[in-house]
Amino acid sequence: MTALSAPDVSTGIPSRRRIRAEILIVLGLSLGASAVYSLVAIVNRVTREVPLSQQTATINLSRDEREVFDLIYQLLAIFFDLVAVALVAFLLWRAARPHLGRLGIDGTRPWRDARDGLGLAVLIGVPGLALYVAGRALGITVTVVPTALDTYWWTVPVLLLAALRAGVTEEVIAVGYLFARLRDLRWSPWAIILTSALLRATYHLYQGFGAFIGNFVMGIVFGWIYTRTGRVLPLVIGHTALDAVIFVGYPWAASEFPELLGLPA
Repeated sequence: MTALSAPDVSTGIPSRRRIRAEILIVLGLSLGASAVYSLVAIVNRVTREVPLSQQTATINLSRDEREVFDLIYQLLAIFFDLVAVALVAFLLWRAARPHLGRLGIDGTRPWRDARDGLGLAVLIGVPGLALYVAGRALGITVTVVPTALDTYWWTVPVLLLAALRAGVTEEVIAVGYLFARLRDLRWSPWAIILTSALLRATYHLYQGFGAFIGNFVMGIVFGWIYTRTGRVLPLVIGHTALDAVIFVGYPWAASEFPELLGLPA
């Protein structure tokens, strides 16, 4: 076998060259691609004549004017985003239990993971909202335009699925997978934490520099917790709960308190 494909016979871990190639492929099919698009988006935004604070970013866009095809496209987008999660699960699957232990997944204490995850959602969510409001006031964050909750009967369920997709995709790939592979490359814990946090911040950069800062801090907190616990499910649960509140609660708050969020009344 070539150096690219030969694993370490003592550990079963692929060669460093193969791991680096694998990381680039996985990120190129998932969060890395989002980061590149986000970098292009922020360059596009800051080079416009319109100030960043007067620009908008719409979350969970409609994908077709006809209801049935909008629903189909929404569900397909969620499904194919999760294929990247299936890929990293396949790559790090091991015969011995827990099969997904290298991704920080074992399912042995779901109630404790749920409790810790909801606690994380509160810990990150409250400062995150304050940072968004501050970013709007400072002109470094775009106005986030929410999805109307009464568009279709399935809007809220699909928004909740989108929140689950974001929690699973980001935490399993940006934390569980990336930490495992960078450890295989013998990176130091803090180098891994900062790299993962930088990736997380970059693919949110399209929302402005406030979102970049907030997600970088979130990435450091989540990464530090993961190095201490080795469990990714609390991060998935916390992220999913946080996005569920944002995707569903933010549209309600935008309609009730538009001035607070910098939206037109």
